[in-house]
Amino acid sequence: MTKGNLGAVRFRGFPAALLIAALGVGVGVGAQAPQAPDQVADTASDPSPIFRSGVTLVTTDVIVRDGDGVFLADLTENDFRVWEDDVEQEVASLVLVHGGRVFNQLLPPPPPQEGIILPPTRAVSETAGRIFVILVDDLHIETSKTPRARAIFEQLADNLIHEGDMFGIVSTGPSSIRVDMTYDRSLIKSSADRMTGDGFNPNEMTLLSPGPRGVTELSWRAHVAFKTMRDVVGNLESIQNRRKVVIYFSSGYDFNPFEHERIFARSPLAQAYSDWGSFDRESLYAGLPDPVNDPFDQIARQGQVFNDADLAMEIAELAKAANRANASFYTVDPRGLVTGPDIDFQGPMESFRDYVFTTQNSLRALAELTGGRAVVNRNDFDDAFREIDAETSDYYVLGFYSSNPDPTFRTRRLRVEVEDRQDLEVQHRSHYTYARASARASAPPP
Repeated sequence: MTKGNLGAVRFRGFPAALLIAALGVGVGVGAQAPQAPDQVADTASDPSPIFRSGVTLVTTDVIVRDGDGVFLADLTENDFRVWEDDVEQEVASLVLVHGGRVFNQLLPPPPPQEGIILPPTRAVSETAGRIFVILVDDLHIETSKTPRARAIFEQLADNLIHEGDMFGIVSTGPSSIRVDMTYDRSLIKSSADRMTGDGFNPNEMTLLSPGPRGVTELSWRAHVAFKTMRDVVGNLESIQNRRKVVIYFSSGYDFNPFEHERIFARSPLAQAYSDWGSFDRESLYAGLPDPVNDPFDQIARQGQVFNDADLAMEIAELAKAANRANASFYTVDPRGLVTGPDIDFQGPMESFRDYVFTTQNSLRALAELTGGRAVVNRNDFDDAFREIDAETSDYYVLGFYSSNPDPTFRTRRLRVEVEDRQDLEVQHRSHYTYARASARASAPPP
């Protein structure tokens, strides 16, 4: 069955589900639930009890560099100042990760225990300094780009994933890649050998059947990728005091590419013309309905004007889930530097440039909204992976308890500074978003 057949379903979802389940049990890094102090009521010492409920430790990663780009590893909790919506907060926890090694400088106290007080247990040794989740979105990688994508993927073991790093791999399509959280870097090579692109090329996109909200096949594929990644980062929320890195292999998203070409490609008369848009429309459609100006076709296509807004909303929702888990997306476009279409492309350059612009911007948005980096429109993947390696090896994880208990303020701005040091470059998340009340209520009890 060819790719042009919309009925062809080539996705098998069990690898993603298995990796998502493995993230909950396979991460041996001292996974902790978000620390929420229980209600405290000391009636013996104070007749006015103090109640705390629903207070969650908010964490964000912070990278501090001097004017020469050198990371500063000698800062303490007294050197940092953090604001939430322009209201200064008290630093409750600070963890330094330097060179991939973890140094706990300040951890929040455990919640008070009820009943029998047992002697404190010895802390479990945390061996994983860095945590990576690699998403292979083969539903959005062209088949012809498979050899290039495999070569780029193998560079991860040489330039980014080192000994002692824990990583997992999951794919969205028929490659059926599933690697539970592991330290074995040889699995990167074996996963690269199984990677096979299953995305549509521009010519195939012009033959897809449009729907009232755009091309149903393309939106469905994007939903598969977004939902897979949302479930993965949701399980990463339980891992505290670490910066979770998501390497996102994809060629980007566009819900309605080549709209003009797709309309004319469905007309037998238009298929006889190789130069799109250069013919005389009146002579071509003399006595026949025009697919562009036909009022019934226009009504059927009205919902397509919301495609860009739908894509932006779905990217924003995925970014919010990643920010809640303190996970950063580093998007990698295996197409590299795009200078033009393939030689067999049939269509105008303007439409191709619009398609490339939209897909690359979707990857940039995912990275920028989560504090990551977008590796798009470049061929120096070795240097790009080394840059990501530097960003994920040296950082602080700063935590605080929000002083604003109002749940209606879901999205909150963050600002972090180093006291009395205006010459430093401080990189951190700009905001975070609480989960909706309905999502929290539907979650199963621990």
